Amino acid sequence: MKYHTTNYINTFIEVPEDCPVSTSEIPPEKKIKTLANLQYEKLIQNPYQYSSDDIIFESYVIKNDISESEKFSEREKFFSRGQPCLRSSPLAKRYGFGFHHNEQGKVALYSVESGEYQKLIQNDSIKKVKAMRSKRK
Repeated sequence: MKYHTTNYINTFIEVPEDCPVSTSEIPPEKKIKTLANLQYEKLIQNPYQYSSDDIIFESYVIKNDISESEKFSEREKFFSRGQPCLRSSPLAKRYGFGFHHNEQGKVALYSVESGEYQKLIQNDSIKKVKAMRSKRK
């Protein structure tokens, strides 16, 4: 079975031009946690500890109430077809956060107004890609 990954190596995902905020916002808490809430909590508490695949799959596990015993087989099924990567995350598109993937493919979150975000943008040794736009041009 083919494995489709969402991981990037040494890449920075920038906020798109049509992001509605100029300073990052923490996704608001709701009765049921949103995808943005789940990804934000995981990344803000654990920078460079998880890959994009880990973050996306763990969010799927929580949203779909998958048991610990089912995780391994569910992960294989989940990644047997293509999945949206963090470029489509509401954290980048709506809330103003960039994602840095290091040399090991581990991810950290950076707010658009931070000095670290600006350093990553200016670092020529890191590949840059924009998050997906919310609206067509």
